[in-house]
Amino acid sequence: MPAVSAVPTVTRHVTASGARLYTVGIQAFEHLRVNVFLVLVGAPEQPTYTALIDTGSSSGVSQQGLLDGLRQVRENFGEAWQWATLSRIVITHPHPDHVGGLPFVRGLTAAPVAAHALAAAVIEEPGRRAEAFKLGADAMLARLGVPEGEYAARLRRRAGSLMSPSGVKVETALQDGDTLDGLFTVLHTPGHDGAQICLRLGEVLLSADHLLPRNSPPLMPGWMLPGSGLGPYLASLDRIETLEGVDLALGSHDEPMPDWRGRVDFLRRRYDDKLRGVLGAVSEPQTIYELTCALHPRLRPAQALLLLDQTAALVEYLTERGELHETQDGERWTYRRVSSVPSGQ
Repeated sequence: MPAVSAVPTVTRHVTASGARLYTVGIQAFEHLRVNVFLVLVGAPEQPTYTALIDTGSSSGVSQQGLLDGLRQVRENFGEAWQWATLSRIVITHPHPDHVGGLPFVRGLTAAPVAAHALAAAVIEEPGRRAEAFKLGADAMLARLGVPEGEYAARLRRRAGSLMSPSGVKVETALQDGDTLDGLFTVLHTPGHDGAQICLRLGEVLLSADHLLPRNSPPLMPGWMLPGSGLGPYLASLDRIETLEGVDLALGSHDEPMPDWRGRVDFLRRRYDDKLRGVLGAVSEPQTIYELTCALHPRLRPAQALLLLDQTAALVEYLTERGELHETQDGERWTYRRVSSVPSGQ
């Protein structure tokens, strides 16, 4: 997988109410770019409100990209914003490409942090989730059916990873339906993460990792990360689809989505295909690891963890719907397809 560009990009959108919304694309990790957003209200020469949505990762390249991109907003677009007068920081969800740069940003500004109430503990004490994941790593490996070896080692390393290098206080704990700073409508959209929020700004939806233009967001099962999973994700798609008057969605990765409703429809069809694929692959009782290998016979180590997570989320959803049956025999969990019973019998 080739490395992505470290050069920041900046694009501008002006809402119907006159708010200026800047999408700043930066390198979060070697193979991943992320969008952060700067929202300004008031005259460019003296903004009355400025909010930073997400902060990138903790890497030095990401931090420099954030500084350079936001400097472009000031120098190329004439926005006289400053770190000293930043009004607000919002974290859409506590994943390392979104919250990892928060301690760095906290060193530049005293602006209060807002995040969903469920994210507050992870942001304030990132070591707690990592420690819980480490303690549960062996049980997770058993439930997935992953044998000892490279994939097991990768999962154990991931279990100990921090979302952010240090804790930062969350001053404003958000709930679904809140209005933040008289400007943003908060929509709780669990699925990718149980604490994820989208933000509506007039006719624009900042869709975080919930709705992306090129990829379906990585999903874990709810037993691995509460609030995650395909069921919550599809329910959150239903939730945003009811929004009226939204003309544009801006995700946390890649380009704008003017046809965001078409993207919602595509993702539903895509997950239907994936669910049928799982059902078609279950010929006998199998572990999640065995199913993942059957679905992805050319599985590469770089993809393995995300595909294991995804298969586990699909299996969880099918089990909840009664289409797969789960059996635990000691430390071995297997799944088999539930045979349909003809009507009248």
